[in-house]
Amino acid sequence: MPLDLEALAQAITAPDEAARQAARDRQSRLTKPAGALGRLEELSAWASAVQGMCPPHDFTRAVVVVFAGDHGVATTGVSAYPSEVTAQMVLNFVAGGAGINVLARLSGARVRVVDMSVDSDYSDFGGIAPEVVAYKVRRSTGVIGREPAMTLEEAEQSFRAGMTIADDEVDRGADLLITGDMGIGNTTPSSTLVSLLTRSDVVDVVGRGTGIDDAAWMLKCAAVRDAARRGRAVKGDPMALLAEVTGPDLAAMTGFLVQAAVRRTPVLLDGVVSGACALVAHRIAHQAKGWWVAGHRSTEPAHTQALARLGLDPILDLGLRLGEGSGAALALPVLNAAAATLRDMATFDEAGVSDRERP
Repeated sequence: MPLDLEALAQAITAPDEAARQAARDRQSRLTKPAGALGRLEELSAWASAVQGMCPPHDFTRAVVVVFAGDHGVATTGVSAYPSEVTAQMVLNFVAGGAGINVLARLSGARVRVVDMSVDSDYSDFGGIAPEVVAYKVRRSTGVIGREPAMTLEEAEQSFRAGMTIADDEVDRGADLLITGDMGIGNTTPSSTLVSLLTRSDVVDVVGRGTGIDDAAWMLKCAAVRDAARRGRAVKGDPMALLAEVTGPDLAAMTGFLVQAAVRRTPVLLDGVVSGACALVAHRIAHQAKGWWVAGHRSTEPAHTQALARLGLDPILDLGLRLGEGSGAALALPVLNAAAATLRDMATFDEAGVSDRERP
């Protein structure tokens, strides 16, 4: 049965506005000058709204899901690294040695890696755990500048996989989901999506990705230009757009974002890949955005464009471009700090501070 995106969108309800307002009211009574906690105050209100309670509890069961996939466009010289690195990094995630593993441990989050379209069967590495490849759709994608990334059927299969993974993690008790990515060349389809969905010029969205030089940057601009030209004809059809210019990893992340909102589960978005997928998910279901917060701002210019279009203000801006969910994992302690201050600080009445003595 074809996926009914309209019914999916209608299944999403907004976060609890009464809890959000209660959080703002409580902020006005805490022992501090009004607005003194800056961005933490609004983050605490968001935490209250998505949890449906004020004050909120800490997010203690966060899960980073890393969607991995190779991209045919990487063979055209748009990346500083070969595609073989993707499979090697998947194994590194599984072994716990990647940057996201370190940051997730620090933040108290669990990491799950899902191979959607890595161009490897891991036989050269002695195999891999079946759960990592349980949703794999294909190996790599078409070269998006001249051909579709995948078929429409593969796009829908990937989108449904992302939905199932979101359901799985929520059913296992996750109280916060974090989007992660791994795939050599994945900033090229991401930049293509952002260019199309924000109507931005190619040169305004194409960044340096893995650290490419000027020659590779020009090749990347050409690839995004050609892919955007091809994708423009299907821009109004989210599933066809995903099939034309992305890949199973991005399609799965898009389904993951939509289904998280259906399940009333908050999401910390990571970098440019997350931002690009969020633009598509927002096209499918506008209400979903209420369940997301931007963990950080990537150095990729496409990410800034995506965040501006979504109206999301990132928690951190540290010049990161690692991907993997790293910036979002770093933002998790800040989000918990926002919840803790709202919950644990005394109000003026509790502290016995009179009106005249209040700051």
